Amino acid sequence: MSEATQHTEAGLDELVIAGRRYRSRLLTGTGKYRDLEETRRASEAAGAEIVTVAIRRTNIGQRAGEPNLLEVLPPDRYTILPNTAGCYTAADAVRTCRLARELLDGHALVKLEVLGDEKTLFPDITQTLAAAETLVDEGFEVMVYTNDDPIVARRFAEMGCVSVMPLAAPIGSGLGIQNRYNILTIVEEAAVPIIVDAGVGTASDAAIAMELGCDGVLMNTAIAGARDPVLMAGAMKKAVQAGREAFLAGRIPRKRFASASSPLDGTIA
Repeated sequence: MSEATQHTEAGLDELVIAGRRYRSRLLTGTGKYRDLEETRRASEAAGAEIVTVAIRRTNIGQRAGEPNLLEVLPPDRYTILPNTAGCYTAADAVRTCRLARELLDGHALVKLEVLGDEKTLFPDITQTLAAAETLVDEGFEVMVYTNDDPIVARRFAEMGCVSVMPLAAPIGSGLGIQNRYNILTIVEEAAVPIIVDAGVGTASDAAIAMELGCDGVLMNTAIAGARDPVLMAGAMKKAVQAGREAFLAGRIPRKRFASASSPLDGTIA
């Protein structure tokens, strides 16, 4: 069981990533919204404390004179998680993380993703492993996007990544978790927090991920692409909380036949 699934001494159920504690287990993206104001409102409705930012697509200070995301999502309120979206080689991903560290005054926490092709947006595991090794060696705290392969997930944890982020389904597909048993195996063997990333479509998908024992869920399109992103953000917040509580409570076993809710002993014949 990972550190992130344990209760703190104060009795609070907190998510722990790279030694930092968070009460929210819902991480959100910042792309695909109509404008920065909608980004702000959705982030607040989600209760997010960690927001991920595509360095190649989002201005966080590298383009003077343009709207800056950090003005609506200030780093003193949110943990900014720069990501390497759009990178297809380990070299590009490493370069992007180094840029993020410069822009964010030495910030070490990054989300690593190295894509294999534009059609599926599946991760290129060989390139991701190479990038992760370099970044960990350089002192980055790497949260790594990967497929739902338990062996690969274990390898990333052994390399020193601070979180493993298996996909539920292809990025932006909204299909929900397609292989629950792989995710469950990853969770059962976890030495670091497991955050489901990509493929969530609606609140029930998020709840299922949490009921499986995942430490959190990261999503962007499911919220930003909804008809009402702010309302969906609130729904996702509740789903993650409910799923987490259900996991901690422990569900009843599945049975083929009915089982009476009330005992029959002592009833009037």
